Amino acid sequence: PANAESSPATPTPRKQLRRDISQGEFGQGETGLATTAIDNGDRTVTDDNDYGAVKATPLRLTRERLDYIATFDIAHSSCYSFIENQLHLIKEIGVPLVYDFSDQWEEKDLEQLCPDIGIAFFSGKKLPDAELERLLKKATDLGCELAVTTVGKRGAKIYNGKKYYQSAPYNLDARVVDTPGAGDSFLTGFLTTWVEGRKRFAASAGSRDAQLHTTAEDRLRHEDALMEYAMQAGNLLAINNCMFFGAFG
Repeated sequence: PANAESSPATPTPRKQLRRDISQGEFGQGETGLATTAIDNGDRTVTDDNDYGAVKATPLRLTRERLDYIATFDIAHSSCYSFIENQLHLIKEIGVPLVYDFSDQWEEKDLEQLCPDIGIAFFSGKKLPDAELERLLKKATDLGCELAVTTVGKRGAKIYNGKKYYQSAPYNLDARVVDTPGAGDSFLTGFLTTWVEGRKRFAASAGSRDAQLHTTAEDRLRHEDALMEYAMQAGNLLAINNCMFFGAFG
């Protein structure tokens, strides 16, 4: 966090929410500022001050911070973190990395970053379905295990290198209060459910009986069911998010 006039209270709600900020980097400069507008249920965001201090002085992935990251099942970064030249360090410690491209990407960005990340996340509401599928496939061809996109009122689409999964959002007729954070909420609900489901399956499948009594087809059925269930968990968090003003970013 920076020390702009708009940001002194930022650490306080994080403490109230019991979020560990011990590895955060605090410095001089403005907090990033943006203007948000909602048009027919879809959100547009414009940058107002060149992303503030986070771009001027990006987080440094020191050994202490990498050791901290290593205690988690998964890590997250984005195009708004400005640490692309350090992402390989997270891959080297063996923690799967989710990277949010938002809608700020070009083909060369995928080629540069996808070999170092585990899950690519895109905001794709402006792209037609065929282009979205090409984008997701390219990300997995370049090394990602999963590629995920949210497409506004059209829902979400995921590719795992073998199959495309798609889910419409919950309650399209709901009177939306505010949409910032809806895509992040979907990703959070999806990822936490998917990661925990895979951990449980790995623990069970590691037993002698599971290996004897399940087939490759059974395991594919489990993967399909988990993917569908995890997407519904993402939908639930996303629609709940849309019922409140504001979001943490």
